[in-house]
Amino acid sequence: MDDSPKIEVTVETEFMPGHSDPARKLWFFAYHVSIHNRTPEPVQLLSRHWVITDAHGHIEHVRGPGVVGDQPVIRPGAQYQYSSGCPLNTSMGSMEGCYQMVDSTGRQFEAEIPAFVLVDPLELN
Repeated sequence: MDDSPKIEVTVETEFMPGHSDPARKLWFFAYHVSIHNRTPEPVQLLSRHWVITDAHGHIEHVRGPGVVGDQPVIRPGAQYQYSSGCPLNTSMGSMEGCYQMVDSTGRQFEAEIPAFVLVDPLELN
């Protein structure tokens, strides 16, 4: 049974053609994250772990403190939103991962970041 606090993570993606150069095997994607604290207590995001997979199956792990230079405290019922980016050497790939969080009692837990797809819309046609 999962006894971790309910933290809901949603992500929207956006292909950035102005920052991409397919001739040089560079596709750049923006992603917009919303972290919703559905618990009755504040939580703090301490660090992140991303698993980035390109279309060839190459996997890269990215770990670090906080997100975009911040370790936000998210109040009960509140959302924290941020945007970041990811370069790939293929026109499609995926990302997933987790945030390491701590609640007001000092208990640490992980909040899952569900897998999402990064894709150049021209590749879908």
